[in-house]
Amino acid sequence: MQISHFLLPKEQVTYVSSKASMLEALEQLERHPYSAIPIIDEQGKYVGTLSEGDLLWKLKNAFNLDFEAMRHVPLTDIQRRVHNESVVITANMEDMLNRAADQNFVPVTDNEGMFLGIIRRKDIIEYYNDTITD
Repeated sequence: MQISHFLLPKEQVTYVSSKASMLEALEQLERHPYSAIPIIDEQGKYVGTLSEGDLLWKLKNAFNLDFEAMRHVPLTDIQRRVHNESVVITANMEDMLNRAADQNFVPVTDNEGMFLGIIRRKDIIEYYNDTITD
């Protein structure tokens, strides 16, 4: 089986631009039920993952809970505590499963690093659960 079987395409993934402000990223997370989302640069390449915790720690440590100041903070100024390692679309299942064991989702790129989508750990577990119980 190829990892593309599990791919949730970019068009269906919530992500944030690396050019977004801290406030824009916070609003994006507020609109969606995720605790972390991929960060994509202006060329469409995966550059990292932003979590709610990353935003909260920056807000606490730098702004004394001043939401208006967040409008002027680029995401590049926010230290990220976790980096979800990506896989290329041609990776083998073992590499993808090893990453999924430690991450809620695995970002998927092409050979040039262009973001294609994600593989959710939930979908992998459901697939194997359905396969085992059938």
